Amino acid sequence: MTSTDLPARAAHRSPGRPLSPELSEQLVAVAVDILADEGWGRLNSDRVAARARAGKAGIYRRWPTMSALVRHAVTGFELVTCPEDTGSLRGDLVALLQPWTRALSREERAAAGLVGAAHHDEELRAGLDAAVVKPLATVLDELAARAADRGEGISPERLALLRTLVQALWWERYTAFSTPLSDAEVADLVDSVLLPAVTAPTA
Repeated sequence: MTSTDLPARAAHRSPGRPLSPELSEQLVAVAVDILADEGWGRLNSDRVAARARAGKAGIYRRWPTMSALVRHAVTGFELVTCPEDTGSLRGDLVALLQPWTRALSREERAAAGLVGAAHHDEELRAGLDAAVVKPLATVLDELAARAADRGEGISPERLALLRTLVQALWWERYTAFSTPLSDAEVADLVDSVLLPAVTAPTA
């Protein structure tokens, strides 16, 4: 059975005993552990059930597919945090990227394991959208609003470009950065890539 081929009957849970929140949390935790340590290709219902010491029926009653389970898990991740106001757009962007000076967390490694598969799986794509894409857009909107209040206004076109760049770099970190960046490297990334994209004159 593949990661996405759980029985169709799971989509329509029949009445029965109430679902145990503790077992639900355990199943999610096991799935996230497998994703973080081994990737999407190694995640399947047999392995989750075995590690959780539960029956596969316990998975089927909660999620119709492994993709749905993972979407549920990833949607609960907090992968993007809005930094405190540093007093400048540059400072805010450097603060936003401060997690890049540390190794990927368990949840970040789990999300990283989905990046390739999400191109072909709507559930996984929706999970990453909720965990990364939308929060990043919200945070960058907040940073742009702060900048405007300081007189550092960003045009809509430049803000859209900034969103695209930061999101692309976010995925790059998940999939290609083998070691954390130094503080100096993060600052250089902001100074040489992000700030020029925001401040360059619009053609």
